[in-house]
Amino acid sequence: MPVDSGRASRLRTSPTRVIDEIRERLKREGRDVILLSTGQPGLEPPAWLREELARELRAPGLRLYSYTPSRGYAALRELIAEDQAALGGPEVDPGQVLVTAGGQAAMHAVMEALVPEGGEVVLFDPTYFGYEPLVNYVGARVRWVVVRPEDGYRPRPDDVAEVVERGRTSAIVIVTPDNPTGRGLDEATVRGIVEVAADADAWVISDEAYKTLVYEGGHPWPYRFDPERVVSINTFSKDPGLPGWRIGYVYGPKWAVDKIHLVHESLVYCPPSIAQRAVEVYLSRRRERVEFIEWAKGVYRERRDALAAALRELLPEASFHLPEGGMFIFADLTPYLARAGLDGEEFAKRLLLEEGVALVPGQYFGYAHRRAVRISFAAEPPERLRAGVEAMARLLERMGAL
Repeated sequence: MPVDSGRASRLRTSPTRVIDEIRERLKREGRDVILLSTGQPGLEPPAWLREELARELRAPGLRLYSYTPSRGYAALRELIAEDQAALGGPEVDPGQVLVTAGGQAAMHAVMEALVPEGGEVVLFDPTYFGYEPLVNYVGARVRWVVVRPEDGYRPRPDDVAEVVERGRTSAIVIVTPDNPTGRGLDEATVRGIVEVAADADAWVISDEAYKTLVYEGGHPWPYRFDPERVVSINTFSKDPGLPGWRIGYVYGPKWAVDKIHLVHESLVYCPPSIAQRAVEVYLSRRRERVEFIEWAKGVYRERRDALAAALRELLPEASFHLPEGGMFIFADLTPYLARAGLDGEEFAKRLLLEEGVALVPGQYFGYAHRRAVRISFAAEPPERLRAGVEAMARLLERMGAL
């Protein structure tokens, strides 16, 4: 019998995909599901963007249906560089920008291009669940640094330095604003982590998917602290909300981006034409873009605050950090789940099947927070967010844990 490479077994199905399959089955059975698991926006892209694309799709021509340059349209890479500077970020040459088929393809290409087999990658626990399988896939090893709610889930550069070693550490991954905790980072913390990476001659991989969805504070732009060492991963899935169209970008030192480009081209050949055109339209209308971001942040901030208020009222023993950005609250339910004898995964499964509420177990994001859950406030209005927390409380009460 033919054998496989063995590498595919190092990957795993996205846990949110598994939850989505169960949720779709329940919906087909006619059950209402409160969606607190999703990482995609609950808001449509702006109307003016959709109207412009509709007009162009009705017009004759092949551009929106054709192969595109494998690095992305030159005009789009120029717009991305200009937009980043306009947002207060670092100035980069368009030649340092690679347009990708979404953030996940960007993550894969970056890991393949920059992390050698046998190397080590520092991840924070908890962090986005997509990174550990990719580190394993490229034949590297994860070194975890646990972050705690009492520290606002902020990593301490000294703790990072304890697990980093020159010649062994290949990269440190920073996600800010974070998924799943929503915490932001201050410039002093980011500078400290970048300096630790420099001492070890390691990369800093900066995941900035939520950089425009910041409610308090600012975005620290890690690239500024060492442009020869930082590679940034970005997506347009969250802003303006095109997750199904698979469009993102990477920027960093040009020689590194050239390597990442080779891997990305072998994966997807080229980024999609219609999605690139959508982002071209979006970024070229700067005033409307800023207005849309501010409006979207207002909606998400209201939902965040409603979810936080419901948790404080109905589950007062839960501990969480009020997120400065992103779309999630990471709630530690240890007092309740310990009394119920459950971990986060068992609780989430029962909550979905018994109460029709979908959220994501904390252990999917690491190993130190097994009785936590990630609750998304992106897709549901305030009244349904509260209803979701009420359902959590009902289930815990039935189990004698409330």
